[in-house]
Amino acid sequence: MTDDIVASVVRQWQAVNPELDTGPMELIGRINRCAALLQQAEDAPLRAAGLTRAEFDLLGAVRRTDRELTPGELARETFSSGAAVTKRLRVLQERGLVDRRGDDRDRRVNHIRLTEQGRELVDMLLPRQLAYERAVLSGLDEQSRTRLSAQLSELLVQLEGRIGGGRR
Repeated sequence: MTDDIVASVVRQWQAVNPELDTGPMELIGRINRCAALLQQAEDAPLRAAGLTRAEFDLLGAVRRTDRELTPGELARETFSSGAAVTKRLRVLQERGLVDRRGDDRDRRVNHIRLTEQGRELVDMLLPRQLAYERAVLSGLDEQSRTRLSAQLSELLVQLEGRIGGGRR
């Protein structure tokens, strides 16, 4: 098995400071590096459809909940800031993928729903995106994927409990 970039960095740190416990760096460094490489790939099916991952996440949140959502609910569902959601919704609305409906009781509140075009796009793209993600993970056998998923889930639950960021 060949060393990854994190192993090289760890060796360099250990050469400079042999008493240093690099265990956390080995795990978090690899998680961060994997995340960076996955983001760099930019989700080919989404890019081909002219969408960013963040825009698709908004569309997907409305589709999977199967109801109208407020921008605040979308921010919580997608772990995004309110300002980022507002900006993305403007782009999606200009493309005809979402509609906004004002609240009858509170003019400050909007409800977001998919247009027919938005629903069709999500339903067409999701299987393609999942196939792309499956191909990205194809170097791992099913048992390794299952084990890694469970371990990352365990870490995520712990981080959400300590740092916050879990769904409310």
